[in-house]
This record gives sequence, C-alpha cells and structure tokens, in this order.
Amino acid sequence: MPSKENFVGFAWLKPETLEPKCYICGYCGKDVSSEKGYRIHHSVNAGSQVGGVFICPNCKGATYFSPNYKDQVPGPLYGRTVQYVPVDLDRLFTEARDSTANGNYTASVLLCRKMLMNVAVAQKAPADLPFVEYVNFLAKEGYVPPNGKHWVDHIRKKGNEANHEIALMNQKDAIELLTFVEMLLRFIYEFPNMVPKPEKKPGQPVA
Repeated sequence: MPSKENFVGFAWLKPETLEPKCYICGYCGKDVSSEKGYRIHHSVNAGSQVGGVFICPNCKGATYFSPNYKDQVPGPLYGRTVQYVPVDLDRLFTEARDSTANGNYTASVLLCRKMLMNVAVAQKAPADLPFVEYVNFLAKEGYVPPNGKHWVDHIRKKGNEANHEIALMNQKDAIELLTFVEMLLRFIYEFPNMVPKPEKKPGQPVA
C-alpha cells in the first residue's frame, strides 16, 4: 500500500468523471465524495460503471473499489487517533488499525498483543514476563475499569490463541483487541495530558 503522505502538489493523468462515490478515505481518514478516477465497466458495455479507482479530493490518494463495490482497498482505519502516545507505540497502533482495515486480522491481533506488553513494561511491569502476566498486571494496577474484568479474560485468551495456536483471527477478534488497546492508550496517555497539571508551589509537599 502506498505511503499515507499528503499528495498536495501531485495530479493524476487524465482521470475520468465518474458516478460519485462516498467513502471514508483510508489515507487521510476524511469522509469524502469523489467523482474522479478510473472506472471498471462490463466488457459488453463500455459505458457502464461497476467499480474502479477513486481519487480522494482531500489528499489525492487512490482507493480501489472492486466490481459492485464489495471491497475497498485501502479500507478506512478502525478506531480513532489517540493523542500523547509515545512515537513507537503510536506506530504500532496505526499499523494494527491499518492491518484490520485491510483484512489482516491475525497480524492486527499480534500487534495488539505486542502493544499490551509494551504498555505494561512502560508502566513498570517486570520485563520478560509471559503475555498473560502483562495483562494481569494492567488489571491489577487499575488500568482496566472495575466492570471490565471479563475483557481481561477475553484478551488473555485471544492473545494466546493468536501467538501459540494455529488459529486465524477474524474481524471481530481484531476489532475487540483494538478497542481494548485504544481504551488503555486513552486512559494512560491521553486523559492525563488533556488537562494541565497544577504547578507545585515552592515548599509545597509532594502529593
């Protein structure tokens, strides 16, 4: 898949005017309507349009729609961007969202598993623990809501299945883990930084 760079300043050669298509661009994440691109037509009807490549009017990225618009490549990213996340962890999160959007569900689950381990270590969990122990650590230290204990059990099970068993993950598995990881990233990184911490006055004891 092409890099998600900004294509401003570039242009496509002789794009057609198509029947407009509304979609969420997999490059820039904008909800757009495009009427420029290259169509797929029935071999017996050159004037028909049953899919094609649409050019995003915002970023100029090209999105492919299969005949009868059954599949979109690249698909829209699942989940939402989280602020204040460390760069390497944010790259893993984006890669997991990308993998889910494009049907690489097992890869997404494995990336989420790696993120959970990295998050736990960043929150002072010992290194080189089994995956289950990292999930237990996050729950024990209060990073999982009190009514989310069933999530912990589910994440442990799916993470181990993807890593240790010959089992392919599906879209539901990937989206569930992404949702859990996104919640953790917001709770640990985004929420604490949304409101400035009060400045400590000279002589004020540490809370």
